[in-house]
Amino acid sequence: MSKTHFGFQTVDESVKAQKVRQVFDNVASKYDVMNDLMSAGMHRLWKRYTLMVANAQPGHHVLDIAGGTGDLSIGFAKDVGPSGTVVHTDINQAMLSEGRNRLLDLGVVLPTAVCDAEHLPFEDEQFDRVSVAFGLRNMTHKDVALAEMRRVLKPGGKLLVLEFSKVAPPLTKAYDWYSFKVLPLLGKWVANDADSYRYLAESIRMHPDQETLKTLMKDAGFRHVDVHNMTAGVVALHVGIK
Repeated sequence: MSKTHFGFQTVDESVKAQKVRQVFDNVASKYDVMNDLMSAGMHRLWKRYTLMVANAQPGHHVLDIAGGTGDLSIGFAKDVGPSGTVVHTDINQAMLSEGRNRLLDLGVVLPTAVCDAEHLPFEDEQFDRVSVAFGLRNMTHKDVALAEMRRVLKPGGKLLVLEFSKVAPPLTKAYDWYSFKVLPLLGKWVANDADSYRYLAESIRMHPDQETLKTLMKDAGFRHVDVHNMTAGVVALHVGIK
């Protein structure tokens, strides 16, 4: 049986999705609070920049993959207006439920679906924009997922991948200390779950760096890929054009 990584562990491919699902089942109810604490609120700016670069227009059709608690879906819904469509998806039912409840509380009603990014249940060339924020690193076969995202995009459409990436070298030691010492403590105090946030730090280190992900996207068929580093490379936005 093929092996893959789950953080720093090596596991059978068949069990990775289950392990990732358990992580997000555990943290779903505290996900937004922890995001604000972990990033000192910076995640809101990263997502706002992603929406600006996406430049979704009224009437556009948008697919938000690993949409979680709905930050990007909410922004896209404002941009595309009543003539457009935003489909809010996640592989994790608990996260999707948190997001759907939040959307409804804000008066935003969107199509919502549990789906696996490696097997998207949508027709070819259906969407003008596809986004995935902080979800790609948890996918077992990133190449398959990227190819699926390209498949459902219309010609000329944009894929936006917002993800943790490789931090600038002068900050590496401080970032490692924060990731492996502070994050698990925050997880323990706030979410009563240190292990899930230890996995978060490990999964970031195992994720392809900026140039490697750019190559993966080009190999998946994107003819042009731009990389936008933010916060000294803590996160990067990769933008691929079909």
